[in-house]
Amino acid sequence: MFKSIRHGLFAALAGFTIFLCVCYTALALVISYVTEDMLVDRLLAREADAIALHYREHGAIKPPDLALIRVYRSAHALPAKVRAQVDAGHQRAEIAAGSGQHYHLRTLDLPGADQVQRLYLLADVGPLLVVAKLFQDAGGFLTAVALGLIALALLLAYWLSRRLVAPLQLLAQEVHDVAPGHTVVFTAQGRRDEIGYLADRLGTTIGDLHAALQREHDFTRDVGHELRTPLTVMHNTLARASDNNNDSDSDTALDAGDMAQLRAGLTEMRNTIDVLFALAREEHVAAAPFDLRGVLEERLLQLMDTGSWNGEDIAIDLPDRLPVTGNRHLCTLLIDNCLRNALFHGGDGCRLQLAYTGATLDITNTVTPGGRAAIQGFRHGQHLLLRIAAAMHWHITFHAGAAQYHVAIRPATPIMQRVG
Repeated sequence: MFKSIRHGLFAALAGFTIFLCVCYTALALVISYVTEDMLVDRLLAREADAIALHYREHGAIKPPDLALIRVYRSAHALPAKVRAQVDAGHQRAEIAAGSGQHYHLRTLDLPGADQVQRLYLLADVGPLLVVAKLFQDAGGFLTAVALGLIALALLLAYWLSRRLVAPLQLLAQEVHDVAPGHTVVFTAQGRRDEIGYLADRLGTTIGDLHAALQREHDFTRDVGHELRTPLTVMHNTLARASDNNNDSDSDTALDAGDMAQLRAGLTEMRNTIDVLFALAREEHVAAAPFDLRGVLEERLLQLMDTGSWNGEDIAIDLPDRLPVTGNRHLCTLLIDNCLRNALFHGGDGCRLQLAYTGATLDITNTVTPGGRAAIQGFRHGQHLLLRIAAAMHWHITFHAGAAQYHVAIRPATPIMQRVG
């Protein structure tokens, strides 16, 4: 088995080259010998026609015009090897007698008054065999030339095999050297042939595979990181409820505050799971322009319908339309998490302000000192919000203060997309 495609291609080209050389050499030899035989046969045929014509006109047998042709009236006068061919019934034959003698035989029947007279035309064509003479005199030179041409053809086959396979070998080496997390760029991607198409498809496929593996890694990490805090809160609440249940002085196992914490924890887990699955399906979600103000109003109305806020606690300073570019589903999750975090960390009675200045959306909520925000801290969930923003090529920052919590979101606008 060959170690590489280059060796296999060289073997194929070399074998094909040698095969062609052998075939053309054999064909040249056959043509040379056939040409010699046809020439001698034509000479004998002309002599036979001339003798027959002279016999019809004069009634006598004329001697041949060519000195290398002799006429025999009886088969017994022929050389032994030639006579053997006549006895075998051959009227035309080629006989190699050895000692440099080479005969061509042709019979000629002359009709007479009483019977047909048979003549035997025998040509000693040894001096005419130029092909054999050529190989005897210049055989070494011709062999050397043939071997040189074969060697040249093999060198050409080796060079072609290296040149033709070099792009594939380079592509294979580049694929072997691809490391996860790095940009996949192949040298052959600019070629306008099948290798260029293969490099493009490989680059796209490997890039998509690395992105899928990275999303899987991020999903596994985020599930363990982001769900740990709400699960801990729920576990502690249930533990206190169990202690209260074992306390004989306690009237109820779960009070209203504990139930609120459990509901908040379940809501946060549901929102976190929605975000994680949306990020995991990022490759199937395309970016498109949409109105950010519509998303903000939709999420605010939903929170107001659930009684989380009333209209007096919300201050809005937004343009009539906020055209941005991104994924509407991811944006909805981003805004919803920001608003719910503001409500959770701000505590009861917090005030919310939304403003859009300088291409930046500012979400600011007041914080009640010593309130429920101390349970989870302001940094919980920030990693997921950063990942959502990065998935849409947005920018988000967080600013935590003693009296307020501020989130600044800079979305990608259609103008920014065209300039980029």
